[in-house]
Amino acid sequence: MEDLDTRVLRTATEWHAAGEPVVLVTVARTWGSSPRPPGSLMAINARGETVGSVSGGCIEDDLIHRIHEGGVAAVCASGTPTVLRYGISADEAHRFGLPCGGTVELVLEPVAAHSRLHELLQACQQRQSTERVLDLNSGEVTLRPGQRDGVPRLDDTQLHTFLGPQARLIVIGAGDLSRYLSEMALSMGFEVIVCDPRSEQCATWALPGVQLSHEMPDDLVLRLKPDARTAVVALTHDPKLDDLALIDALQSQAFYVGAIGSRRNSEQRRARLREHFGLSDEALQALHGPAGLYIGSKTPAEIALSIMAEVVAVKNGVRLDKPTPVAKGKAAMADSTAHATGR
Repeated sequence: MEDLDTRVLRTATEWHAAGEPVVLVTVARTWGSSPRPPGSLMAINARGETVGSVSGGCIEDDLIHRIHEGGVAAVCASGTPTVLRYGISADEAHRFGLPCGGTVELVLEPVAAHSRLHELLQACQQRQSTERVLDLNSGEVTLRPGQRDGVPRLDDTQLHTFLGPQARLIVIGAGDLSRYLSEMALSMGFEVIVCDPRSEQCATWALPGVQLSHEMPDDLVLRLKPDARTAVVALTHDPKLDDLALIDALQSQAFYVGAIGSRRNSEQRRARLREHFGLSDEALQALHGPAGLYIGSKTPAEIALSIMAEVVAVKNGVRLDKPTPVAKGKAAMADSTAHATGR
């Protein structure tokens, strides 16, 4: 499944290739509370069809009305991007459903050949991070290597935005837990790859939108070379499969590396990786084990939710002292039980 940015770019490219006038809308800046962050995208065609969003919904209605009043074709014929601001006054913020004090500044860009959306899409699909510079006077676009999570910048003459590969999840082990985890990851726009060389595990495992690999996990990790938009989660409980994949993942740029197991098994895993494979304490500190946030999970679906919540938190730069990682939560629960029973 595509992430939202990719879907917006692909749909806008398809509309334009079919000869339809298209306007690409980008959230350039926000002040105060805002439903959508800078860099969020939406595309509108001449029929009023949209993909993506720039707010909770109310701005979109007014935006579509404004563009239709002027005519999408007329907007596109001008060839010049337009800057539009919502929420300047308290009355306007209330009218458009913006939080108190919220202001959103949008750039409306007529899509043309010089928009270079097709090239941008190709770069994203090749897992390249790109800075896109839009000239507000001409509509011309420059593409250059850039930081995936760079902060958009708008000045009097240019809009700088940053796009790149969608988040990717590599799951080691095919089973019930990996199925729930994959379904959740797909729903959040992750590219998902499940790896398991065991034929008996893969015989009945299939999920639309998920790539299933029969390689040895360490071979897969070495081949894919996880980047800073990739998470790796080991779910087999088999050291022959999990450990070798974790060794390579911990030495990659992956933003998250985790493995399931009890606290005791997790400590034994760290000891093996340190003593037998020479991983440093610094590398092992990046290993999330047991993987997940503590939510008292019992079922495979609940465990998957716990793991996915931690993956997303790390991806979004959230500190993990609150909410509680699984190991700390279980330790606190054990202490609480022992205290209550006098043990």
